[in-house]
Amino acid sequence: MRFDEFGLRAELLQAIKTKGYVDPTPVQTKAIPAILNGRDILARAQTGTGKTDAFALPMVEILAGKIASNRRHPRALVLTPTRELALQVGESIKAYARRVALRCTVVYGGVNVNPQIDRLKRGVDILVATPGRLLDLASFNRDVKLSKIEFLVFDEADRMLDLGFHDEISKILALVPDDRQTMLFSATYTRQVRELAEKMLKDPEQIEVTPNTTAAEFVAQKVHLVDKSGKFELLLHLITRSDWHQVLVFVRTKHGANKLVERLAQVKISVAALHGNKSQSFRTRTLKEFKNGEIRILVATDVAARGLDITGLPHVVNYDMPSVAEDYVHRIGRTGRAGEKGVAISLVSPEEKQSLGAIEGLLNQKIPVETVKGYTLDSAVPDFVLLRPGSEKSEQRADKDLRKIVEKRSASKKGTKAGQESKSNSKSKLISESNSKSRSKPSSKPGSKIKSKSEPRKSLQKGRSKRKK
Repeated sequence: MRFDEFGLRAELLQAIKTKGYVDPTPVQTKAIPAILNGRDILARAQTGTGKTDAFALPMVEILAGKIASNRRHPRALVLTPTRELALQVGESIKAYARRVALRCTVVYGGVNVNPQIDRLKRGVDILVATPGRLLDLASFNRDVKLSKIEFLVFDEADRMLDLGFHDEISKILALVPDDRQTMLFSATYTRQVRELAEKMLKDPEQIEVTPNTTAAEFVAQKVHLVDKSGKFELLLHLITRSDWHQVLVFVRTKHGANKLVERLAQVKISVAALHGNKSQSFRTRTLKEFKNGEIRILVATDVAARGLDITGLPHVVNYDMPSVAEDYVHRIGRTGRAGEKGVAISLVSPEEKQSLGAIEGLLNQKIPVETVKGYTLDSAVPDFVLLRPGSEKSEQRADKDLRKIVEKRSASKKGTKAGQESKSNSKSKLISESNSKSRSKPSSKPGSKIKSKSEPRKSLQKGRSKRKK
């Protein structure tokens, strides 16, 4: 099916062409006709499948065909779990809305609310919002009334519920009219998502494009087995050898992100971190610079695993393997989007093999392991390296006496460390016992006071006073 077969107006077809889209994705093929026919939607589709345009195009088409009596208050509301996703959804909708003279604005927390209030006062047709900021505006500002809502969209509903927005969603549902068209898009169907769908959808068209256990079709996946201490050198080698210019690197923690950024910056690579501790203005600016190619490497935690929409992103690297297998699918879904090819590389240390096994079990497939000579654990050890501990081939080739020396030294280090810990514990115990005895030591005479160190000084001062007299 082609876009021009949906019955969309010429302005929207031109906008689609400007975006470079040729054929609709599977979720768009199923969702667009159903929404145009007035159906509620329950869709399971992973990120990168084109689901934003799947609801944006028909929603804009219908709103453009209706003349609103009062355009001050929004007629369509799109809820997203994060600020980043809200901004990206807003950008996509605006690309269509401006073609048909509709106004779209985005509101989210973490920034000054006054500019958002000013925009709302000027009137809006489509409002994209995070739940918390929307309720703040709706509760204390008369410029936000949700009683005129005709379309209600939940994007990444599972993520929204994971972040604890259940109460906020209930409050928002109480503010919007019952007579509306509702669309719920989710990467997974958890129990909470199903309960929410039953509560607010009326005879929905159920769309299931790709199960959440399937990685994006156009992503080439590979694994490099590497010692934890060798990950940075391998990452640096991959970036410089292949002259990568745009790479999204995932780590587990904010501290790990900051540390990796510092190391890459030291070797003159343009890099930035993206995580929850960064201000909204910094995150927005960083994303823009990364998309424009001003920043070469973006290091992110899983807060950015969903919703980031970077056109043509060629490489994603799992520097740390995710603790939850499903997060792997969402991470690598940042590349290979909208039919473009991408590469996802995982740097797996021996301690992370269990995580790799869980991911392969979820995907029901083995991820190919590739060797990088001189860097990965399974690579041939160069001749000048006499012994690489942990490498089976290297240990077999190494001289027996050399292996004994290394083993003895390793055992000695472990023994020294254990001895230091034992000595430290013993010292702490002695100090504790000594303090305990000091506190419990009785005075020499019943009822007598224990003299403090300051008392002899007082006696001496009295003596001096008498001599002066």
